[in-house]
Amino acid sequence: MVTRRQALWLLPVVVAIYMPMCAPAVRPTVQPWEAPLSELWERPQDLAARDLFNGPWGPERAPDPRATYMFVRPKQGGVNPGVIVTDPQRRVWHVKQAPDGSRGAEGPVEVVVSRVLSALGYHQPPVYFLPMFMMTDVSGTHAESGGRFRLEDPSLKGCGEWSWQENPFVNTRPYQGLLVILRMFNSSDLKNSNNTIYEVQRNGVVQRWYVVRDLGLSLGEDGKYFQRRNNLALFERERFIDGIDDGFVVFPFAGQHGELLRKRITPDDVGWAAALISGLSDRQWRDAFRAGGYEPAIAERFIRKIRDNIAIARRIGGNDLNTGLERR
Repeated sequence: MVTRRQALWLLPVVVAIYMPMCAPAVRPTVQPWEAPLSELWERPQDLAARDLFNGPWGPERAPDPRATYMFVRPKQGGVNPGVIVTDPQRRVWHVKQAPDGSRGAEGPVEVVVSRVLSALGYHQPPVYFLPMFMMTDVSGTHAESGGRFRLEDPSLKGCGEWSWQENPFVNTRPYQGLLVILRMFNSSDLKNSNNTIYEVQRNGVVQRWYVVRDLGLSLGEDGKYFQRRNNLALFERERFIDGIDDGFVVFPFAGQHGELLRKRITPDDVGWAAALISGLSDRQWRDAFRAGGYEPAIAERFIRKIRDNIAIARRIGGNDLNTGLERR
């Protein structure tokens, strides 16, 4: 028989076990007129002309592959190791490294997905890829394995994370479409800690951006824990959509926070996302993977699988980017 004292001691354990099974509600936090949709997404009027190699921040903000970088401190958090460094222009870079050229590294994936999202109208910080770089630290100057370089740009001020479950854009077409596009890449790390709100200085005006910043757990296998990312063979085997049930698209999603997808995404949402991403050309897709340092043959296979996912989405949802309203 469990005594009252034992019951009180067990209560936190029971709560800790039960709480992960209680999916949080997914709901908007404000009325539509209180938060401009442009804080999450801006319709790309020039999609065909967008540069997916240099990205929206251009070559002028790219890291110099010939420069020697000065070590500041190790990067905190994350699966892959990394460092924070400064370049000769005193710009600060957060480097997510690819140890020993590992194919499972996050950096190349993050650059590719970031390039695509930014081209489609979703805000992204300046990120680039270098296969290696020179760094000076207490042991001298030496070559380091490269990876994703993210610039601390003075126009961007991080203001904390935002919640997938509760934000101003829940149920809008671009929010739903963003989830669909991430699933096309088999992104399974839908944690709020991967999301950042930025205050952005643009021509003397301060704007707010809702950004999905950590995109590295993609282009691999699905799952909750210890997923292998950036793995072509696993990515090619993964299913994108299982069908439609009771008017909602069924995703074979095994990652955390399945409540974001379960009985929430409609065929119209999928069709909207498919129409948007279908605007990218073959050249743009190749440029996105080139920006991530991929060999052309490997890139072509990744692109083929993503295009297969897009084709499935088009069949389910139709091809009209204007399907439904952007705000519902």
